[in-house]
Amino acid sequence: MDKAGHFYTANKIALLTGNAFRWSGMNVKTAALLGTGISLGYQTTLEFLDAYSAEWGFSWSDVAANTLGSGFYLGQELLWQEQRFLLKFSAHPTEFAALRPSVLGSSFAERLLKDYNGQTYWLSFNPAQFIHNSKFPAWLCLSFGYSAHAKIVGDQDFYTDIVGKNYIAQREFLLSLDIDFSRLPVKRPWLKTVLRQLNYVKIPFPALLLRNGQLTALPVYF
Repeated sequence: MDKAGHFYTANKIALLTGNAFRWSGMNVKTAALLGTGISLGYQTTLEFLDAYSAEWGFSWSDVAANTLGSGFYLGQELLWQEQRFLLKFSAHPTEFAALRPSVLGSSFAERLLKDYNGQTYWLSFNPAQFIHNSKFPAWLCLSFGYSAHAKIVGDQDFYTDIVGKNYIAQREFLLSLDIDFSRLPVKRPWLKTVLRQLNYVKIPFPALLLRNGQLTALPVYF
C-alpha cells in the first residue's frame, strides 16, 4: 500500500504540473517532460531527507514507485497526448485504527492518511477509448482497486491485540464503476475545469471485492 501511495502521488504531481505548463501554452511533449521532472525532483528530494531520519531511512523501492508513477503519466502523454488511464484514491474509516491509534491515526483526518486498511487505490479507464465507434458512454469507466485488510503493523503481516486476538494482513482487489469528470458533456469551460479536479478521487459505486480467495458483492464502496 505504501508503494501504491508513492506511485499515485508522483503521478498526480506530474499531472498537475504538466497540465499547468500545457495551460500556459507549451506543447504537449515539453509540458509532459517538465511535469515529470518536477515530480521526480520533488519526490526524490523527500527520499534524501528521509535518508537522514532515524525513523525512516532511504528506500530504493520508494524511488522506484515514484519513478514508475511519474513515468505512467509521461508515457500516456507521449503516446496519446492525454491520460486514458486515471489513478484515483478513496478512503473510509475502519475498526483497525483503534488498535494502534498512535500509528494508524486517532482522528478522521489522520486515519485518512495513515490507515492503509481504509485506503484504496484505483485504476480507471473508459473502454470506448480503445473501441472504434463504441456506444459506451465516454464518461463511464471501469475501475480496478487495490487495498489492504487487517494491516496493523507496517512491516509485519501478523498482529496480536491486548486480549489475544490475532489479525492476519490480507490484500484486497476490487472491480467497480467510476466517472471520468473530464469527459462529461459540459459546455461551460469554468465548470469543466472545476469538475476535472474530482478525478483525483474515486466516486462511490457498487463493487466486487476479492479477499483471501472469496468474492463479495458490495452495494456501495468508497
